Amino acid sequence: MHRNETRAGGGGGMNDLSGTAVGRRFRAPVPAAVPCVIVPLLLAGLAVSLLILVVVHNALLLAAVLFLSAAASSFLLWNAASFRNHGALLVFLDRLPASDLVTARDGQLIKITGFASCGDLSLESSYEKVGRCAYTSTLLYEYCGFGSKPANANSKFFQWNLAYVERFATDFYITDMKSGTRALVKAGYNSKVIPLIDENMLVNTTSKHGELSSILKKWLERRRLSSGACLLCLKEGYIKEGNSLTVMGMLSRKNGVLMIVPPPEPFSTGCLLQKFLLAVDVDGLVLKSSGKNSSMTNLSLS
Repeated sequence: MHRNETRAGGGGGMNDLSGTAVGRRFRAPVPAAVPCVIVPLLLAGLAVSLLILVVVHNALLLAAVLFLSAAASSFLLWNAASFRNHGALLVFLDRLPASDLVTARDGQLIKITGFASCGDLSLESSYEKVGRCAYTSTLLYEYCGFGSKPANANSKFFQWNLAYVERFATDFYITDMKSGTRALVKAGYNSKVIPLIDENMLVNTTSKHGELSSILKKWLERRRLSSGACLLCLKEGYIKEGNSLTVMGMLSRKNGVLMIVPPPEPFSTGCLLQKFLLAVDVDGLVLKSSGKNSSMTNLSLS
């Protein structure tokens, strides 16, 4: 089993995000059909411009087509890379003004920055065993060469592949830095959550012939994972009680209780023309924390 919660009663229950890729909460800004249309058009334009160059000896159209091809390719590649790194959402989140919990309306999309505190249920990180957490994530990557035994049959050789993931969240409280008002963040059971939480490297094996630590061996054995002959990299992140973070979601006022819940419908970041970013639809409660956890240490095993 790979559950990493501490035993506690009550609350909204633990939310297992391990099987949900963060990217699935987004709709790609560039539909798959767009390159299929643009590429043939550019190739046709290139063919015509080459014909004109041969017949008329005028390279102006060819230069224009090459310029447009380079610009279109760069634009699509930029948006694809930004989509993988959540660039549009991060820009949108940074530009969204901080909300006031006291005056914000029920049903309003809000952004609150404050300090986290646990509810009835708290989590414990899988590898470091850090307690009193509202969110934890542990990611195991492997780098395989020929002759290695990857944990995942879909792993690609000669690059780092995500072999195993544990990601959990639970309901917690956030105390607004501006007003001191506290609200319940509904990130627990069955909530749509988009965690933008940094993971720090804890283990990085530098040689496939090196001896793994006993802690890492036990961690792998409990999850029936084999180290094989691959290089391993283990990263872990969390929102610990007292950590500062930003939460974006919909405000709900019920019986005098302030709650920040996932929006019922996806919302759009809008086109961010200054950053050359197309609109991205986001579906879920956003948790963002970029601060390094002071208790984390880097370990290197030879």
